[in-house]
Amino acid sequence: MSQANFGRYMECSLDLAVDLANSHDPATGSNDRLSNVGELKSFLAEHKVSHRRPPTGSDLQQVWELAATFREVFEAADQEAAVKILNGLLAEANARPELTSHDGEPWHLHYTATGTPLAPRLAAEAAMALAVLIAEGEFERLQVCAAETCLDVFVDQSRNRSRRYCSPEICGNRASVAAFRAREKKKAL
Repeated sequence: MSQANFGRYMECSLDLAVDLANSHDPATGSNDRLSNVGELKSFLAEHKVSHRRPPTGSDLQQVWELAATFREVFEAADQEAAVKILNGLLAEANARPELTSHDGEPWHLHYTATGTPLAPRLAAEAAMALAVLIAEGEFERLQVCAAETCLDVFVDQSRNRSRRYCSPEICGNRASVAAFRAREKKKAL
């Protein structure tokens, strides 16, 4: 079976939404993965977010709030709750799709006007990707890792929507090893 294919630009925006959500630790309320402006700058470069000015401490604070909101989308009890959050993000960001081409990139969409502050720009791009996913009937693909010790979220891109772990190689393997050890311990008793 092959993976679901959302298209390169859509996948980049979905990755942005996932990484934003995963930068917020719901257990502690902290943002360990985006703890300072330097990490935010690296995050923006990694996600190829075009922004005219370097991020500031104020941008970082706003991105922390945004990260917590995106986590709420993945943890939403149902589709309607997720849609309500996404619609709120899109309205607050004043999302307005516009085709653009810059920096040698092919035509792609920006969802906010040039000069929009960083947090609303990120909100619009990531929220649009999740909104499109839900509009295409794929809400079930928004997942929280099933591993007991992991709180990360992910978009299940498996063909049959059966992925349970953010990383099958790490969290999935740990769960398999733990289940094996539990079975062996039960046999030994």
